[in-house]
Amino acid sequence: MRISKATVMVGAAAVLLGGALSGCASGAEQPSSDDSGSSGAGKQTVTIYAAASLKRAFGELAQRFEASHSGITISQIVTDGSSVLATQIVEGAPADVFASADEKNMQTVVDAKLAVKPELFASNTLVVVVPKGNPGKVKTLADLASVTTVLCEAEVPCGAASNALLANAKVAVKPASLEQNVTAVLEKVAAGEADAGLVYATDVLGDDQVESFVPEGADQVVNRYPISALTGAKYPEAAQAFVDFVLSDEGQQLLKDDAFGPA
Repeated sequence: MRISKATVMVGAAAVLLGGALSGCASGAEQPSSDDSGSSGAGKQTVTIYAAASLKRAFGELAQRFEASHSGITISQIVTDGSSVLATQIVEGAPADVFASADEKNMQTVVDAKLAVKPELFASNTLVVVVPKGNPGKVKTLADLASVTTVLCEAEVPCGAASNALLANAKVAVKPASLEQNVTAVLEKVAAGEADAGLVYATDVLGDDQVESFVPEGADQVVNRYPISALTGAKYPEAAQAFVDFVLSDEGQQLLKDDAFGPA
């Protein structure tokens, strides 16, 4: 059978076209493979469980951390009383990092073999907080016994510290309410629902709805804050990277600017 010249040309063109398409396909597959790798890095997320007093500072830390760690996203910062968070973690909450306002509640997580290597990163002390204008005329720690006062529950760090501070000063206070975290105490005082409360020095920073003063003996009751990546972290290296950032010079300076003391 004779094959015409036109047929040969059509066949050659088909071969060339097929090769070109094949080249395009393999060229398209390569970026897909690269994207998959970078996408995997980009999908690394970290969920942080942090004491309520760390809410503002950790929000800022998270922003700076993400800016210098493009492959990692802080997906969520859950804040509450440290005892509440420790219980949730032990019961299986999906946390990658835990930052407690005291060593006692971190120990709960350590005892459950869920903390990798806790390290102290900050400290905090108490202040007496009153509504703006100080309607209850609170001037000393002793005044808390004769006005409407709100405190933290004894189980949470701010409550344990408050009880220690009052006991050292031999001041007996019957609180109008006991709150599960320091933020709730501050909110009640700011709203005028109480004449006074005890919160951390960091909590009143920049809040123009309240006034505060450092009571005598506050420097003798210091809360030290530990932080740890958790054994169940979905991305262990990413979780540890955030912990390392908190402990870094940059992280420590930010905490200092937010009124936290050194560990």
